[in-house]
Amino acid sequence: MAHDKAVPSETTLHQDERALRTEIVRVCRLMHERGLIAATDGNVSTRLGEEHLLTTPTGVPKGLLREEDLVITDLQGQVVPGGAHDGARPSAELRLHLEAYRLRPDVAAVVHAHPPMTTALTVAGVSLAPCVIPETLVNLGTIATTAYATPTSEQGPQVIRALIGTHDALALDRHGAVTVGQSPMDAYGKMEKVENTAVVLAAARALGQVKILPLDEIRRLVAMRREHLGLSAEAAAPDCARCGACPGFRWND
Repeated sequence: MAHDKAVPSETTLHQDERALRTEIVRVCRLMHERGLIAATDGNVSTRLGEEHLLTTPTGVPKGLLREEDLVITDLQGQVVPGGAHDGARPSAELRLHLEAYRLRPDVAAVVHAHPPMTTALTVAGVSLAPCVIPETLVNLGTIATTAYATPTSEQGPQVIRALIGTHDALALDRHGAVTVGQSPMDAYGKMEKVENTAVVLAAARALGQVKILPLDEIRRLVAMRREHLGLSAEAAAPDCARCGACPGFRWND
């Protein structure tokens, strides 16, 4: 049975916008403080109602970002009348966000950052996809790595197109990572988990052979992921085709 969606009042929209501005600024400061970005790197956006986005501007250091610096655009990335102050413009990387929103109507926020170890592993050609850390498998699923795209170019949306529909976190070759979530803070939390996974994986490789989780344990963790996130069997399954850690194996549970 279909449910009618209540139209939010102007007061409610204003309240939501204020809260989202505060949340985005908090996320940007956390990313800067925890070394996930440097200077003006990275960008954050969130849905603002059904027809607009609230996003970080280009050229502003994220550690110094203010709520009034944020920009309101339509779903094509065009700044709406009155949606920016002092000539602020959205980052050219907003194209990446727009593609994620287009393919994922279920998500409400996108975070793009340059986590150092995640980026380093892509430079070294090391995949973050293997089923190694239980919490990563349950909370993020497979962290696939995209092909390389020139930053801020039209290639950005193209390289995530085949992946973002089924992945909440992607490593971008030589360009950090992108995560999606139900709020800016949710997407940010996933970014932290991506970088933590990269740090552990890099340390394990330095210490010796990386051990993949046993298949029986992977099945248990995937079942936990299904239950925890309410996913279908297909959506919860690891992306074995993009991993390659278990040659010849294909997930068929």
